[in-house]
Amino acid sequence: MNLKDKKYSQYYLVQEMMGTVDTVRKFNPADSKFVADSAAKKGAIFFSGEGSSRIMPAKNARRKAMQWGLKTNVQNDGSHQGMEYDLSGYTVLLDSNSGRTKETLLLAQELKAKGHGDVFSLSANPDTPLEQACVKGHVLKCGWEEAVAATKSVVEQGLFCESIMWHLAGKDMAPALKGLAEKVETALTLDVPAEIVEWVKGAHTIYFGGMNDGVAEELTLKTNEITRRKSDFLEGTYAVHGIEEVMQEGDIVFLVNPIESEYDKFLKVFAGAKVHVVAIDTKSTPFEKTIIVPEAGEMQPYVYLCAGWNILVEVGVSDGINLDKPERARKVGNEM
Repeated sequence: MNLKDKKYSQYYLVQEMMGTVDTVRKFNPADSKFVADSAAKKGAIFFSGEGSSRIMPAKNARRKAMQWGLKTNVQNDGSHQGMEYDLSGYTVLLDSNSGRTKETLLLAQELKAKGHGDVFSLSANPDTPLEQACVKGHVLKCGWEEAVAATKSVVEQGLFCESIMWHLAGKDMAPALKGLAEKVETALTLDVPAEIVEWVKGAHTIYFGGMNDGVAEELTLKTNEITRRKSDFLEGTYAVHGIEEVMQEGDIVFLVNPIESEYDKFLKVFAGAKVHVVAIDTKSTPFEKTIIVPEAGEMQPYVYLCAGWNILVEVGVSDGINLDKPERARKVGNEM
């Protein structure tokens, strides 16, 4: 994928994916300090939103908090489920690119009616109904996206949510961000073997396996939006706990940073199911193909995500799909 070839550059989706490089380069961790200060006082934070605004940003932040052993209680769920919870003891961050997502706005309005004083918004537009229903909001610097599928905004939301964890841990995020933009660009532009593209096009279902940090799950969603194909997310080692019963010969499984201790089990199960297996990792693996990406330390999930986007764009372009406009999916899935 690149912006020099018209078969890619004609699409807003590709332009916005490539815009991720500049989004990462300009990200300022200080932007989220007001949310972190609130969470530090509360001792708990709840992330909510729908679809791409929550999947990777919230889950990646929660995984980081657990890895670091933060004392802050970090939780996330969809907005309707959030309405079932007692969130009085939580700082609440509500993500919605449009600032008009119905479920998220309803949760904000409910918390406002209850007098909750620590509800904040994150969106790509200023002065939205969501921001008005919250105590304070932050507007993403990446700007509004024209393509239906969210891309660079997902990364900026992810960095914003994760930066809250860095503040809570008393760590400087700047060294971890150094060089990330270049590594993201490498992942977005690396050559995807034509054989992998053909495997995806020939599959009945495309599977993504990986940790519950939102990366593989977000790629599962993007597969639907970009390639118009069926996909499924296999968390952790779910791929070897029964799903092989319904896998069809010729299906494909992408393993994001597969667990090394499970290599042998994965190989055995997938061989029995007669499916193609492609790993996305920083090193060689024993699987059929491996997409090798740069090492990025604490920021690795963003590089994996961008490599996955690259693969999906190649499939969509090969199929002659209009990458910007799915036939049924909408820019704002459920607008107030």
